[in-house]
Amino acid sequence: MHPALEAIKTATIGAPFEGDLFIVGGAVRDQLLNLPHSADFDLVTRHSSMELAELLRPISAIAPVTYERFGTAMLQIEGAAIELVTARRESYETGSRKPTVEPATLEEDALRRDFTVNTLMRNLHTGQLVDPTGHGMRDLSSHILRTPLDPVATFHDDPLRMLRAVRFRWKLGFHPAEGLYESIRTERQRLRIVSYERIRDEFAKMLAHPSAPKAMADLMDLGLFEIFIPEFQPMVGCEQGKYHHLDVWNHTLAVLQNAGSDDVLLSLGALFHDVGKPPTKFIDAKGDIRFFGHEDVGAKMTAEILRRLKFPQRDIDVVTSLVRNHMRLGSSKEFTPAAARRLLRDLGDQTERLLDLVEADANGLRVGVKVMNLEKIRARLEEVQRATPVDQMRSPLTGGDIMNITGLQPGPEVGRIKEMLTEKVLEGELHPADVETARKWVRALGKA
Repeated sequence: MHPALEAIKTATIGAPFEGDLFIVGGAVRDQLLNLPHSADFDLVTRHSSMELAELLRPISAIAPVTYERFGTAMLQIEGAAIELVTARRESYETGSRKPTVEPATLEEDALRRDFTVNTLMRNLHTGQLVDPTGHGMRDLSSHILRTPLDPVATFHDDPLRMLRAVRFRWKLGFHPAEGLYESIRTERQRLRIVSYERIRDEFAKMLAHPSAPKAMADLMDLGLFEIFIPEFQPMVGCEQGKYHHLDVWNHTLAVLQNAGSDDVLLSLGALFHDVGKPPTKFIDAKGDIRFFGHEDVGAKMTAEILRRLKFPQRDIDVVTSLVRNHMRLGSSKEFTPAAARRLLRDLGDQTERLLDLVEADANGLRVGVKVMNLEKIRARLEEVQRATPVDQMRSPLTGGDIMNITGLQPGPEVGRIKEMLTEKVLEGELHPADVETARKWVRALGKA
């Protein structure tokens, strides 16, 4: 038993909560499936969760965060996030996913939850397993994902559960119960009432799991992307020509599969790398399909979409950089030292992520197509970085140095000269520590 649960168990002995405190949800489900579970636990009681939170205050690292309207309280004990809930029933109003709640039995509390496998409870003090709906253990054994009530009503009341259904299906390797996915298609427009922050969180969790390509395929097939990333829809059926055996969407899923990472930013880069292809598609005089500039168009689209989904700006910057640069390594026949220095200067610590994306993309081409040699590229990058670390790939002279030499006042001309010196460093014509040669070049400019 986790130390947090041991501490709660000890603190509630002799209190009204002894024997009436149940671990519920993912922790119970994952234990029964022999899966690892994060250090967060939901506990339900038929007594007051507010009073329980006060009882546990001395062993919590934070003051209880309470939501009396919903009968919930949040604590942090022994490094674990703990949510305490008074058993409740819920009712929803159209246009809102915030329920009206009232105290209820454990059976009624179970019926308000998302899936039967998440309704299983374990008594904290006795260890007894409780199956309030009578279906949880059977569905767990059969690997079936089922809602406790009619799925249309379940998804109508809380539309976020449609995304959770897709996530749990693939995370757990379960099969949707009959009618489950059909109900999602019926109710998908209800997802519009859910905040983008909540959608983003579920979306990111899907992308952090190896089953991400299958989950993304479901989001498209169920019409859920239509609600929160409609820009993906034109990728379906968008043919790419003789060098691709897949349309843009299925190629994207293959690249996501090839990336095969729990790195959400790399997965986002894979998912968005060709989003700019449909709007840039044209057929040339020879009948070949072209997508000129799709990386720049795609980067702009990616930034707009990720902002809509409320991703942090630092994450948006990383993903848009991956999308904008994913074609960069194939733009010339030879990866020169100058190209390596420019890539390191522009991508910095995101260079390895870009290489992973480029490799995943290259492996998504038609079988037999010759792709770039990434080992040679990696070797060149290592060689260049050994000779000149990224933080030194700059002009040997500061703006102040340039003004002292030329007598110029602060302005664009000083910046232009400094950029010229930086370019010479990147081209390998000037060492970043060679101040004297840089001074000579700047003096020569003044005499020209």
